[in-house]
Amino acid sequence: MRDLVVDLFAGPGGWSHALDVLGVRDVGLEWDEWACKTRAAAGQLTIRTDVAMYPAWIFAGRVKGFIASPPCQAWSMAGKRLGLVDQPLVHQAVADLAVGRDTRERLLAACRDPRSLLAAEPMRYLHALHQAGEPEWIAMEEVPDVLPLWQQYAAILRSWGFSVWTGIINSADFGVPQTRRRAILLASRVRTASPPEPTHARLPEPESLFGPGRGRWVSMAEALGWGATDRPVPTVCAGGGPGGGPEPFPSGARKTLTDARDRGAWKHHPASRQALADPVARQRWAWSLRSNNQAHATVRRADEPAGTLFFGHRANECMWVAGPADATDPGNAVPEPIRITATEAGVLQSFPADYPWQGNKGQTFSQIGNAVPPRLAAHLLAPHLGKTLSRDDFTLAA
Repeated sequence: MRDLVVDLFAGPGGWSHALDVLGVRDVGLEWDEWACKTRAAAGQLTIRTDVAMYPAWIFAGRVKGFIASPPCQAWSMAGKRLGLVDQPLVHQAVADLAVGRDTRERLLAACRDPRSLLAAEPMRYLHALHQAGEPEWIAMEEVPDVLPLWQQYAAILRSWGFSVWTGIINSADFGVPQTRRRAILLASRVRTASPPEPTHARLPEPESLFGPGRGRWVSMAEALGWGATDRPVPTVCAGGGPGGGPEPFPSGARKTLTDARDRGAWKHHPASRQALADPVARQRWAWSLRSNNQAHATVRRADEPAGTLFFGHRANECMWVAGPADATDPGNAVPEPIRITATEAGVLQSFPADYPWQGNKGQTFSQIGNAVPPRLAAHLLAPHLGKTLSRDDFTLAA
């Protein structure tokens, strides 16, 4: 019976959680110990294995859907990007694997980053499945620089009879509170492959004769359940452009998401206590998320979506910072920065607030930063499963 969904490099369950919401289960292949423990705690089926070593033929004759999100560290802007140097070798591996020729060992020896060749692994599985007339559909995701590789996959898949779409998608356009851009490949044997219709936009669009309209991008404040005042706040925004709108402030609407307010320097800071107690004083501070402590750090105001959350070399430097809401007021006794919590980071990646992350702080943040946002995944997968999602159908923090 061909009803299995296989998920390569499954991580902590971004695709899997989306499938759960859509009423489908997958089996994930994942090597990282703590990602596997998170998946187990979330009730997801997992084979702990090295995807590059696992025999692909085992799945032949049983697979309906195929998902792959190879590790992005070799290609990511947050790393050394040696995947770009290795790209010709990866293209060669894909071409060879597509005709059943395994040259991985020789090509791997020439790679500057051994992780680069993992982006060719999906083709090894797809070739094995194609011999059995499978799968029915495919969804793949990576950082934007991998798009040329996805286009190579697309050419091969079209020669096998698939309809294929490739392109760059912004997660914020689908209700994820983060402007995370990703290269996507969607393919199908039974329907015309196309990207899902965006449900959100930088500026809201009203319903009309031409469509249902789109909501405004979901802000960090909205996703985290924070309140807002009516004072607009000017803020420097790197990595995604300026934003606008009301100034948000932690109101305690979600205890689990604002527990940082009750910790450390913020709790004991005189200006913080005053700001929390006095609505007038509260308007003095504009809270933003700063990606690290460097001069060029991405800074996003809390009434905007976050920038891409990497949590790589400086994971522990991602913090909430406050500044004067009024640019003419230099302020004094500014509340000290507060480190982002794993729960907050997970919600900004569109995981539920109570998602059962396993491992220490570093292990948890690594999982979150590398995960596919479940809300984006749900919109990518829904058409393959005969479902239609509106902008309100996938709960941000169930």
